[in-house]
Amino acid sequence: MFLKITVLCSWLILLTACGSDGGNMNKEALMEPKSDEMKIEAPEQFVVTFETTAGTFEITVNRDWAPNGADRFYNLVKNGYYNEQRFFRVVPGFVVQWGMSGDSQLTKKWMGAHILDDPVRESNTRGRITFAATNRPNSRTTQVFINLADNSSLDGMRFAPFGEITSGMEVVERINAEYGEQPSQGYIAEQGNTYLKENFPNLDYIISLKIDE
Repeated sequence: MFLKITVLCSWLILLTACGSDGGNMNKEALMEPKSDEMKIEAPEQFVVTFETTAGTFEITVNRDWAPNGADRFYNLVKNGYYNEQRFFRVVPGFVVQWGMSGDSQLTKKWMGAHILDDPVRESNTRGRITFAATNRPNSRTTQVFINLADNSSLDGMRFAPFGEITSGMEVVERINAEYGEQPSQGYIAEQGNTYLKENFPNLDYIISLKIDE
């Protein structure tokens, strides 16, 4: 199901899914893909500070690199979507990936909330952040990855970076990789963080995110 470093397939840097750890109805309402709160245009540039169990790092997003991706990321961060999410796919020398909610109800809401592809204006070099997708056009939703190496081979596959690490790349590189690609995205979709905590207890995760505009 998963992409190996040397094999690019339809599951390359996957689409979306989520899980279940319970859910707060107000949060679910706020997270509706069609709600006005999730459709705000992002600033031309903004910094997101990641507080994680591995440490703190910062990503600077440049909207002109990939406007659709930047807008989606901005709204997801602003509304707390990524909080408590596990870095479920960590492949040294390739990518760190996340974006599947711990709440399966949120998965259902976002699975079909695709955004249009952006032209690839920047390369997938080390430290760049990019939305995951399937091999189908316009399939991006919530999953993102950070390139751990020069992955410029992805540029021709519609993977458009929208920002980059500007502080703390050493933190990103020490995110726990012991489970590699073992976590099943199907099970994450069905059970969320319950599945991950039980089967992959040492996964690093996002504690909170803060936007500095």
